[in-house]
Amino acid sequence: MNLDGRLLHLARDVRLYLALTVGSGFLLGIAVVLQAHYLSLVVSLAFVNGQDLGQLQGPITVLVAVVVARAALVYAREAAAGLAAARIKASLRERLFAHLLTLGPSYVRGERTGELTNTAIEGIESLDGYFSQYLPNLALAALIPVTILAFVFPLDLLSGTIFLLTAPLIPLFMVLIGKGAEALTKRQWTRLSRMSAHFLDVLQGLTTLKLFGRSREQIRLIAGVSDRYREATMGVLRVAFLSALALELLATISTAVVAVEVGLRLLYAHLTFQQAFFLLILAPEFYAPLRTLGTSFHAGLSGVAAASRVFEILDRDAEKSGDLPLPRGEGRGEGSLVRCHAAPHPNPLPEGEGTPILSPVHPVSPLPRGLASPRLHIDDLHYSYDGGRRPALAGVSFEIGSGEKVALVGASGSGKSTIAHLLLRFLEPDRGKIVVDGVPLSQWAPEEWRKQVAWVPQLPYLFHSSVADNLRLAKSEATRKELEEATRSAHAHRFIESLPKGYDTVVGERAERLSGGQAQRIALARAFLKDARFLILDEATSQLDPDLECSLQQSMDRLMAGRTVLVIAHRLSTARRANRIVVLDEGRVAEIGNHEELVEKGGIYRQLVEASGVLQP
Repeated sequence: MNLDGRLLHLARDVRLYLALTVGSGFLLGIAVVLQAHYLSLVVSLAFVNGQDLGQLQGPITVLVAVVVARAALVYAREAAAGLAAARIKASLRERLFAHLLTLGPSYVRGERTGELTNTAIEGIESLDGYFSQYLPNLALAALIPVTILAFVFPLDLLSGTIFLLTAPLIPLFMVLIGKGAEALTKRQWTRLSRMSAHFLDVLQGLTTLKLFGRSREQIRLIAGVSDRYREATMGVLRVAFLSALALELLATISTAVVAVEVGLRLLYAHLTFQQAFFLLILAPEFYAPLRTLGTSFHAGLSGVAAASRVFEILDRDAEKSGDLPLPRGEGRGEGSLVRCHAAPHPNPLPEGEGTPILSPVHPVSPLPRGLASPRLHIDDLHYSYDGGRRPALAGVSFEIGSGEKVALVGASGSGKSTIAHLLLRFLEPDRGKIVVDGVPLSQWAPEEWRKQVAWVPQLPYLFHSSVADNLRLAKSEATRKELEEATRSAHAHRFIESLPKGYDTVVGERAERLSGGQAQRIALARAFLKDARFLILDEATSQLDPDLECSLQQSMDRLMAGRTVLVIAHRLSTARRANRIVVLDEGRVAEIGNHEELVEKGGIYRQLVEASGVLQP
């Protein structure tokens, strides 16, 4: 009967509303019988016994009261069911969003944004029909017929037997037709998710498609995806209309059988007029809940199909959230080398993208007294994507001393980003461990550990909110003065002030109203604002031009002073400033040392330096 155990488990949180729904349904069944009784009584007294309006005042008053009570019970039932559905949807949406945050970018970036959005919005919204229509109607389909039978059997055994024998035919046909509808509904939901994902991907990449003259090709692709969704939807509708026809036909034939046998027995005086009229009124009321259940059956199917994807995400273990490898940006190339000079730029220009600014020095607040920067020991780390079929790390071991700056260097796919995500607890190692100040990282609560870490990714994400809100992701209680100090340190204050509303300017989703360099400086400002013990910098200045990067280097040095730092270095100019360099090759540690030692050694690092075109021991 389309009952999903996990969805029923969710219903436990709204037991009061569901109890009110079921209770209202039970009372509604009694009200239906009372309404039929008093209506048949009034008609019998008026047309058979010839009583006038004054004599019928009592039964009519009771009949009107029953009709009003029935309407009130219907309203109470629908209101309670609607509140139950709303509570469940809100709770499930919060759980899904929180779990996606727990899974982290390692999982989210491996999924299509449009599909996840469709699941979180339309998927959970489709559960409204399951909880507000299907489940209440399922209860009513059991309560109201049973209540009617309890009154009909003592009055007329034959009519009660007909009701009892014909009633199961409707749910039987509903289940038979529903087996075919279930597969069609799942296919429809899958194609809706794919269409949503593809359409959002096209919208987000429309500028790129236009630049390469490929936008018109997407018209045909979108049309094809839409046609497949239309075909799936029409298939579901055909089955829905077929089931509605079958259920209506069964209910009509069953009601007609009762009407014929009651009419014949009334003709031969085996029933009184009131009894016959009472049974005729009850016949359609008896089958009405079953017909209503049939019409809401497809709403229940849609809810179950959408819920399967929701629970698939919720069942996803955060430790296995990295089954798909992350896309890795290349910056300006693994071997590019940019050198900063101590001399200031001779002609400082107004701050903007690509212009060096020699702003005043703004000190970075020191670490809280007594809270030293951590020491990390990475021991024999193994990690594989795709359930072990695609190894990323194979026995990586190295240390990061307290207050030390270590750079990870290696070709794309060597495991640099995987190590960063393991350190951020977005992934959990298949084997090996990470120890922080003598305590295994697995013993830290992820939320508590991340409070100690500031992460500046190569491609920072800004939300559709104001600049100030995006900055306060690092420190929610930060004052405007603290925001300005952080942005000055990141050389972002001037361009923020030049925006239409300054710090209150909405930057758009994915910082669509800012350049890449401006977004990266806001991300850097967040790191200054958070003032964490441990920094993970994934080529944090990769989208800045060399002059602006050099002007930022002094602030970056102050930020890193006294803190433990892991730098994912796509450019060798970044790596050579580290205390030690860890060179990765195919998921293993190939070399460890400083710039001079590794160049002298003549291994992989020297090859990268030579490939950059500049070799400076």
